[in-house]
Amino acid sequence: MSDSNTTDVTNPSTFILLGFPGLEAAHVWISIPFCTMYAIAILGNFTILFIVKREPSLHGPMYYFLCMLAITDLVLSTSILPKTLSIFWFNSTEIDFSACLTQMYFIHCLSAMESGILVAMALDRYVAICHPLRHSTILTNSVLAKIGLAVVLRSGLLTLPYPFLARSWPYCTTNIIPQSYCEHIAVVKLACADIRVNSYYGLFVVFSVIGLDVIFIAVSYIQILWAILHLPTEDARVKTFGTCGSHLCVISAFYIPALFSFLTHRFGHNVPLHFHVLMANMYLLVPPMLNPIIDGVRTKGIRDRVLQLFTHKGT
Repeated sequence: MSDSNTTDVTNPSTFILLGFPGLEAAHVWISIPFCTMYAIAILGNFTILFIVKREPSLHGPMYYFLCMLAITDLVLSTSILPKTLSIFWFNSTEIDFSACLTQMYFIHCLSAMESGILVAMALDRYVAICHPLRHSTILTNSVLAKIGLAVVLRSGLLTLPYPFLARSWPYCTTNIIPQSYCEHIAVVKLACADIRVNSYYGLFVVFSVIGLDVIFIAVSYIQILWAILHLPTEDARVKTFGTCGSHLCVISAFYIPALFSFLTHRFGHNVPLHFHVLMANMYLLVPPMLNPIIDGVRTKGIRDRVLQLFTHKGT
């Protein structure tokens, strides 16, 4: 029997990504919805960027944050989908060790960045509704740049230890990852070492990023809801709440799949492996696909420009 996958080495030269373990025969069929989601994500997010860049009237805090979200979604989906589709279509399961660690870093960094952008969007909605007369003076371009820089630095620095921790362990059992991409815990589980530091640090990142962000968003929307309920007329309340609708949908599209993935990974020990893989993919693929659709339908400025774009093309 070959020892190619059981050699005592510090770092393997490659890892093997299985895609959906146990469903290899259905990989081509599974690739159809994955490819469709990726195509929608690319088209939708580029449309958001094009429209905001093209229309000076949309050069404001809310639309800048939407552009940040669109760029993050584009890079996040592109960091996993091409390799996943190559597994499905060409059985290209090998990934270089360094490439695996690079993918790991970008996945976790961009996920944390997306959560930070959602917090920034909640801050924008809070200021716009609770302090409307001071919105332009509070959220100046300088403040927006600082918020964007803080989101990027927080995400980049907090997730930076992931690849270094993963690289530090010896891998002497197998190089087969039962996943379609290099997720941190899935990789370090292959190490011949006590990986509790990885597990504890991963939990720290989850609670310090996702946990704190959810709390901040919840507090912001409690105050927003309180302000909306004290508006003088029902029409004003409905209109103002409608402006928050798209952001609430985007928040749900990101955090609900992420929560399901986290719960099934940590506590779903009896859940089939292919379901774990499905949830791990959904929480990275669903938001980039849904965000531009939600923004296009629910955000009036973008919806009107999209309709004008297609109306002019049709005439």
